[in-house]
Amino acid sequence: MRPQLPAGRALVEGVACALGAGLLWGLVFVVPLMLPDYPPAMLSFGRYLGFGVIALLLAWGDLPRLQQLRWPDWQRAFELALVGNILYYLFLSAAIQLADAPLPTMLIGTLPIVIAIVSNFGSEALPWRRLLPSLVVITIGIALVNSHEMALLGEQREAHDHFLGALLALAAVAAWTWYPVRNSRWLRQRPALASGTWAVAQGLATLPLAAVGMAVAGLFFRQADSFDYPLGPYPLRYVGLMLTLGLCASWLGTLLWNRASKLLPTALAGQLIVFETLAAFAYAFIWRGALPGSTALLGIALLVGGVILGVRAFRAG
Repeated sequence: MRPQLPAGRALVEGVACALGAGLLWGLVFVVPLMLPDYPPAMLSFGRYLGFGVIALLLAWGDLPRLQQLRWPDWQRAFELALVGNILYYLFLSAAIQLADAPLPTMLIGTLPIVIAIVSNFGSEALPWRRLLPSLVVITIGIALVNSHEMALLGEQREAHDHFLGALLALAAVAAWTWYPVRNSRWLRQRPALASGTWAVAQGLATLPLAAVGMAVAGLFFRQADSFDYPLGPYPLRYVGLMLTLGLCASWLGTLLWNRASKLLPTALAGQLIVFETLAAFAYAFIWRGALPGSTALLGIALLVGGVILGVRAFRAG
């Protein structure tokens, strides 16, 4: 078992890991916009097929530690892979393509609040009077940033698409509220489990799920004749982006988040998912070639301020 880090160092390292994970996860919000001709199933299964292949390659170098995993570890890895990987991104990519990026991003942006509240009912709960100031500031920041984003919604989408997109985004919120809480609890029960090993294990668990999903999608698209299965109209772009998401957003993002989950209280780690929201907006502005307005900038400042308040609240504890 590794020696426990001093509290101050653990806090700094944990926040840094959460920041890195958020920057990588923000990529998943722009890829559906870069591949608008690809169905959500192909984006979800393609990303996680890439993740699984990369994990398979990395497993050779981590084989001794992977062999030490018990059957309950693999059961948990499959649970997390199904809900936190496959279903989450399937819901999210479908929501983005149906309702465009702003509405799903707004709903996903509530994750820092939802996760912090849900996880604060656990054994490591922080007094609500110390947790609420950061949650209030983050909530206002999310509202301001998304008021700017919602103003960008045009009328090219049908009301039905917006409604269905919102429902799918809420399903994604539910999936990813469950994932970090469940993942953090398991890592705390297994303190000797290395973050990198657990990331590879989740990738290996994801591989068969993604492969089966890709095969089922192939049967559907060949019958429907609505998509040039398997690589679509832009094969090189599709493969390149799926491998990029698999390596960066899935494997490295999971590794960093596992490390943050081991070092930080879950209620604090939940708030730090706001880094994903900030990264998603930054990448969206870059993709559009536009600068954020004053309202969005104020919202971003409040999001950062809320994170600082949250870190201070837990440091004081």
